[in-house]
Order: sequence, then structure tokens, then C-alpha cells
Amino acid sequence: MRLRIIYGCPSSIRKGLITIEKLKKAGEKLFNLYFGIGVVAMGLLAVLVVFAVIARYFFSHSWKELAEFNTTLFAFTTFWGMGINVIKNEHVMIDILYDGVKPAIKRWLAVLNYVIVMIVDLVFTWQGFKYVAVAGKQISQGMEIPMKYMYGIMPVCGIICALCIVVKIVEFITADVSYFEPKNKALTKDEAAA
Repeated sequence: MRLRIIYGCPSSIRKGLITIEKLKKAGEKLFNLYFGIGVVAMGLLAVLVVFAVIARYFFSHSWKELAEFNTTLFAFTTFWGMGINVIKNEHVMIDILYDGVKPAIKRWLAVLNYVIVMIVDLVFTWQGFKYVAVAGKQISQGMEIPMKYMYGIMPVCGIICALCIVVKIVEFITADVSYFEPKNKALTKDEAAA
């Protein structure tokens, strides 16, 4: 009986795999929601900026509230995109040397890279909380709301980004070694001619 508990039985393995699949599906849905909010915010920002420019240049009319809201929305989309870039591997990386490393070593380089990113993100988030505590009591001139709602974007998005970094680190640790095969290889003359 003890060996069965230690080594597991087929039914417990099956239940564990089902649980992992459910977590993956929930994670995908959560990411799609996260990504969708970013897309809606970017679309809204584009529409409002075009509207503000047309109103200002063709009708000589501008709203300080709209200008401030656009600035806040721009900051929101920038910080909101941090976690999306982490999950999608869209951050800047010079991979010439990285692609030359063996895949087994690449795994741990990737983990180390994301640990460094996590440290930077946690410093950013901590400083964001401190900044909101100091400057958040002011009232904005345009929308006339406390600035904590505008500056609060920084620490909130920093926390979301930290969660995305944890997801990527877990993904790197659990991924098959083939995940770390070179993505960008130099083309031969024959491949370039085709």
C-alpha cells in the first residue's frame, strides 16, 4: 500500500493531468481577458486621440479632461503591456550568442534572465507604491480626481507583470528541452535564393 501511495497509481496520474489541463485552459482564458483589455484600451486610445486632434485643428475646440484622460490611457496601455510582452516573449533580446548555447543550458539562462526581470519589476512595483503614497493625494487638474487612480496604474501593472514572470519561469522549468532549440538560424545561400 505504501509503495502505491509513493509512486502513485494510474488513476491519480490521470486526475493530476486533468487538473493540469484545466489550469492551462483557465490560464489561457485569463490571458485572453488580459490581452483583450489591452486591445480595447489601445483601440479607445486611438479613437480618442484622433477625435481630440480633429476637434482641436478643425474646430478649435479642446477639452483638458480628454487630454488628461488620453495621457492616463496611454500610460495604462504602456504598463499593461509589460505582462503581455513577458508572456508572448516580445521583449527585446539579442539572441545571436544565446542561440549558440546548448538547449539544456539555455533553459537555466532563460530562468536567470527572468529572475533578473522579476527583480527589476519588483523594484518598479515597490517604487510605484511609494510614489502613489506621496503623489496620490493630489487632485488632477483635468478630470478632477485623486491622482492615486492615475498613478496606481504603475504598481497594479507591476503586480500583474510579476505574475506573468512567475508563469514564464514555471514554463521554462517544465518545458521540454526542444523548446529551447534555436529559433533564428542563418540562411544558407540556397535557402536565401529560394
